[in-house]
Amino acid sequence: MAKLLLGCIADDFTGATDLANNLVRAGMRVVQAIGVPEGPLDANVDAVVVALKSRTIAPAEAIAQSLDALRWLQAQGAQQIYFKYCSTFDSTPQGNIGPVTEALMDALQCDFTIATPAFPDNKRTVFKGYLFAGDVLLSESGMQNHPLTPMTDPNLVRVLQAQCRRKVGLIDHAVVARGAAAIDERVAQLKREGVAIAIVDAVSNDDLLRLGPALAKMVLLTAGSGVAIGLPANFGLAPSSQASALPKAGGKTAVVSGSCSLATNRQVLDFVQRGGAAMAIDPLRIAAGVDVAAEVLSWAEPLLDKGPVLVYSTAEAGAVKSVQGRLGVEEAGAMVERTIATIARGLVERGVRQLVVAGGETSGACVQALGIVQMQIGPQIDPGVPWCHARSDVAAESGLHIALKSGNFGSDDFFTKAFAVLG
Repeated sequence: MAKLLLGCIADDFTGATDLANNLVRAGMRVVQAIGVPEGPLDANVDAVVVALKSRTIAPAEAIAQSLDALRWLQAQGAQQIYFKYCSTFDSTPQGNIGPVTEALMDALQCDFTIATPAFPDNKRTVFKGYLFAGDVLLSESGMQNHPLTPMTDPNLVRVLQAQCRRKVGLIDHAVVARGAAAIDERVAQLKREGVAIAIVDAVSNDDLLRLGPALAKMVLLTAGSGVAIGLPANFGLAPSSQASALPKAGGKTAVVSGSCSLATNRQVLDFVQRGGAAMAIDPLRIAAGVDVAAEVLSWAEPLLDKGPVLVYSTAEAGAVKSVQGRLGVEEAGAMVERTIATIARGLVERGVRQLVVAGGETSGACVQALGIVQMQIGPQIDPGVPWCHARSDVAAESGLHIALKSGNFGSDDFFTKAFAVLG
């Protein structure tokens, strides 16, 4: 494989495709690896995104997995490393964003890096160090009810400092607006003040494009996927339709959803209101020992020839908390993930070749259940969500097209329009 321009480490599977999507749109040829590859990647690409499932595991394990990914990327000759996390910065006071960032800094002997989850295309903006989701602070956006990583503080300097040994500072909007030279000056000032990690404001794509040149010489970047739009130009690359070309799509269509986000709730409702065939999963029946996966597959099989089917565990925050209270937070989530992953594999066995998966943790479970180890990144459906093409041991020689959607991403009609993109 040719020497990599950019080596990326993502802390969940949908986040990895989100990042890869932005790189492809800006002109990079990108492959996404599911987990750390066992050997050299045989692909002529500009960037590789190593997708981990490390967002909500123990910090020590997240660090170990991230360092494994770093070593593999270094072995491929990656010129710059990018640690990607969610545009909602969701984490806990223990991590994992801060601990992984500092472990990567230690390994790379890096004395300064930036941190910004800004992704204006999906209405995630940072101003004066505060993270906004649309027109409201993150803590008022619904993320305060996240079942695993509730975000109740929108001040990113404060949030990240609680997770880090190193001092965290801010590069605010007034500096970013003046461009790369001003950003460089601010970085030098922060270093003199003992700051090693700086939250960066960005309220528009123009801000991210101004930031891009200032990042060219940084050995490590940490960010959501938004920063990616300004990086390919640093390597002399420009947008090209060839970067997103995929094999022709065919086969049956389906959606599986394990996300409980407000956006995914709206998408499920939109699909049902349009008359789509949909079936909900009840975690309590799974806990009672019912073979829910078999029930769902029996229901879906005769419907697949008529159009996409939707299988979902999506629920309102109150219902989720009720189930968690009866089963435990981790066990409730793991049971649903395992069941949906079994269903996803069963659907592909029954001829589904275009599959949408909603939810970061759910996407990780489904990709692993399908035996997918590498994905080619294709055209965008909505900001942050591309179609991909992958090989699977249950998808025959043609492989399958798969879209991994972060719970918070996508328009209300996402489940319907996704299949129109492939034609």
